[in-house]
Amino acid sequence: MSDSRKILVPIDFSEQSLVALSQTYNLARYSNSTITLLYVNYKGSDSDVKLFEIKTTLEKKVAEIKSEHKIDAEYLIEQGKVYDEIIKVAEKIKAKFMVIGFNGTKGLTAFIGHNTLRLVRLSPCPVITIKGKQHREGCKNILLPLDFTKETRVKVSKAIEMAEYFGSTIRAVMIIENKEYEARIMQYASQTRKMIEDKGIKCTLDKISGSKIAHLVVDYAEKIEADLILIMTKEELDIDEYLIGTTAQQIINFSDIPVLSIRPPKANYTSFTQF
Repeated sequence: MSDSRKILVPIDFSEQSLVALSQTYNLARYSNSTITLLYVNYKGSDSDVKLFEIKTTLEKKVAEIKSEHKIDAEYLIEQGKVYDEIIKVAEKIKAKFMVIGFNGTKGLTAFIGHNTLRLVRLSPCPVITIKGKQHREGCKNILLPLDFTKETRVKVSKAIEMAEYFGSTIRAVMIIENKEYEARIMQYASQTRKMIEDKGIKCTLDKISGSKIAHLVVDYAEKIEADLILIMTKEELDIDEYLIGTTAQQIINFSDIPVLSIRPPKANYTSFTQF
């Protein structure tokens, strides 16, 4: 199997990391991917006894994934700084996706911690953050917030890819902040909908108005019973708390629905590149 067909799941065996792992099974199955479990021994702080226990637990989990879920799986144990090692492994195995358990603004307290949003920002592959604990099987509805920047095309392509895996409906939505641009935005959104439907994928198009974009997106996602929210991050700003873009960060923090974050190509962003 190609290295490009690997899904990286950092794991510390906390409840949320196991929830994230369970949400990876269908994606791995439909995308014909291997699940790579990664445990990081933070700066060598684990004792030999603990590492032996971790290795034994990982071996059992890999065997379980293979036997019960019929999915290829493997594990890695690395030593160093958690953030650095996760990025290194994602690059080394050419991960197709990374799936991370996430507990709001604190992330996984023991494992990923405050580095979660840095991972989302700089990961070489798209990152799915799993915050809620209860999720439906499969992926019936994918929420796709739209703007009309050229970077959005990357996001649309990924939405199409995910919809093809799961047989999903793409629920495109425009957030209208300024009525002056509404006609232009809706024209672009209609073109995007046609492009999606030309791929044989069902697509709906809606619009909502307001200024609190993150809340609007999350509320709308809950209303339509979305199984995945697809956003695009930013990495151009220097102020630390805005490293992935305020709106993207807020959506990740607020949403109990899984969020798929895509890092855009280097570009000059306009005021419409918000999520």
